[in-house]
Amino acid sequence: MITIVNGGTQGLGEAVARRLVATGFTDGIVLTGRSADLGRALASELTDAGVDTLFVQADALDPAMPRAVVDATVERFGRVNGLVNVAAATSRATLFADTPEHVDRQMAINVKAPYFLIQAAARHMIEHGHAGSIVNVGSTTGHGGQTKLTAYAMSKGALTIMTKNLAFGLMRHGIRVNQVNPGWMETDSEHHTQITHDGAPENWLELAAPTRPLGRLVQPWEVANTIVHCLSPDAGMLTGNCIDVDQSVQGAGDPPLPGVDDTVDPD
Repeated sequence: MITIVNGGTQGLGEAVARRLVATGFTDGIVLTGRSADLGRALASELTDAGVDTLFVQADALDPAMPRAVVDATVERFGRVNGLVNVAAATSRATLFADTPEHVDRQMAINVKAPYFLIQAAARHMIEHGHAGSIVNVGSTTGHGGQTKLTAYAMSKGALTIMTKNLAFGLMRHGIRVNQVNPGWMETDSEHHTQITHDGAPENWLELAAPTRPLGRLVQPWEVANTIVHCLSPDAGMLTGNCIDVDQSVQGAGDPPLPGVDDTVDPD
């Protein structure tokens, strides 16, 4: 199995790549991302660990990115069997602080780029008679989300519909499409966001962990395990499913109420 991990140079994407190597069912991995230093270093490490890994520097905002990534994969490995869409933009904005440019960027990175990567990969799979498996990374925020994450929640909700629609449309070609929705996850990117954008103290994780039902945040390796299972032949006929990896049960318990600060006066 030759697998593309879009956004695979750090955080959850890196965890997925490492899990692919650990399972041993993949013959090659293609990592995409903006950081050449991170991407090349991880590709070299995974290759040394026994799985030929290629890094393709790519920007999700570039319309040429999907075709370029798939072409590079086929040139190196001869085929594409798997795709994991991890890359995402998670910037903040409430309804009254939002801008068309911000919404466009969220939708371009979180919906449009995965959509056209799937188009390019699925076209190759169908033309060459290869079965395949695709996993999109959504978010539990896509169920509704916080008021400061409206555009992000919209994009992840759209990704869910896209996953189900494409799973239905591609199943006759032997291509499965599923989605995994992480909850609040501990990553370097989340640490940066908490400090830089949310004004949290340096020890925010120490303060946040006791508020979670299991006493900690979701870990990237836990989400990666679920993603790789969905991607792998072990998932059997699993397709069109959206799986939450979180510490909550959607629809159960008392519904949350907006806080006083969540209502922003447009004036």
